[in-house]
Amino acid sequence: MQEIEAVFREEHGRLLAALARRFGDLDLAEEVASEAIEAALVRWPLDGVPPNPGGWLMTTARRKAVDRLRRDQAYAAKLAILQVDAFRSPDAAQVEVPDERLQLFFTCAHPALAAEDRGALTLRCLAGLSTPEVARAYLVPTATMAKRIVRAKQKIREARIPFRVPDPQELPARLPGVLQVLNSIFTEGYAAQRDDLAAEAIRLTRILRRLLPIEREVTGLLALMLLTHARRDARCHGGEIRLLDEQDRARWDRPMIEEGLTLVVAALTGGQPGPFGVQAAIAALHDEAADVATTDWPQVVALYDVLLALTRSPVVALNRAAAVAMRDGPAAGLALLDELTGEPRLRGYHPLPAARADLLARLGRTAEAATAYQEAIALAGTDPERSLLRRRLRDLPTPS
Repeated sequence: MQEIEAVFREEHGRLLAALARRFGDLDLAEEVASEAIEAALVRWPLDGVPPNPGGWLMTTARRKAVDRLRRDQAYAAKLAILQVDAFRSPDAAQVEVPDERLQLFFTCAHPALAAEDRGALTLRCLAGLSTPEVARAYLVPTATMAKRIVRAKQKIREARIPFRVPDPQELPARLPGVLQVLNSIFTEGYAAQRDDLAAEAIRLTRILRRLLPIEREVTGLLALMLLTHARRDARCHGGEIRLLDEQDRARWDRPMIEEGLTLVVAALTGGQPGPFGVQAAIAALHDEAADVATTDWPQVVALYDVLLALTRSPVVALNRAAAVAMRDGPAAGLALLDELTGEPRLRGYHPLPAARADLLARLGRTAEAATAYQEAIALAGTDPERSLLRRRLRDLPTPS
């Protein structure tokens, strides 16, 4: 059964992408793909996994699609145009499933879709998660997630969003949206200590890199994910998050780090680096250091300077301020953080008061640190984050 599940996991995205491309209907593609998998669950335990499992699933799904279209008068014209009879009875052993997942990546991350819907649709279609599983990933009720997914599919249908890879001139503008969806899925899993969700984001990014091997930002994102995910076993202890200065680095995944370091070199080679490549380089400096004290903080700050020039992001500015505090002392970092307190895009962003609390504590300004920690706790979005902040608040020295 594990072998069968592994096949489904690998083939689902390819199958759905090929069907969606062929029939131009994501709902129909999902339905017949699911029916094909259900048929396999009945047949394969008895007959064994076929030599070409993807071809078997595609042949079965196509037959079911033809039957469904023939029963539905509304699809009569489409059936004639598709000429689906031409592949009604192919030999499953000979059928090659085209890898059209790249088209599905760009469809799921199309800018016409609402930002909150893109990640959900990616997990539903490319990762093959059920609607309840996607809902659990985003910590929302199943009914809410079902509405989001239906809304996204309806938008694809009504706006006639094509199942295609953007033209070469469009790719630079569209690829960042795809990468941001994958990064958001990973970040969601990492923040909530959902290793399964983070691992799924890594798996999808590996697929995207195989499909776009020359795109350095895809490589950079994969490197960033690996170098971050490598710390997962040390990041949680006793049910609570541990920051870099508290982690047992012997528990970090060294093979994953080595792979990430190799990818960083590729991401930074060949021209101006992109934001994910630079972030991966920063993560690499953390992973290579023996401890926080010996981290190359001047280089970290220099990389944040590059990243800030690329993105103009206040979140990057916040992280740069924390790095400056490690290089030049907490007072220097706090001055930079105080400049960001009026930034509208950081309103409600709990890492800002959390970072201020840490630096205030290091300066001995305990009462102010406590107030900042309380603000951060009220803003934090997950239980692990709130637990960490409460512990930091408890650990503050009692004012004399």
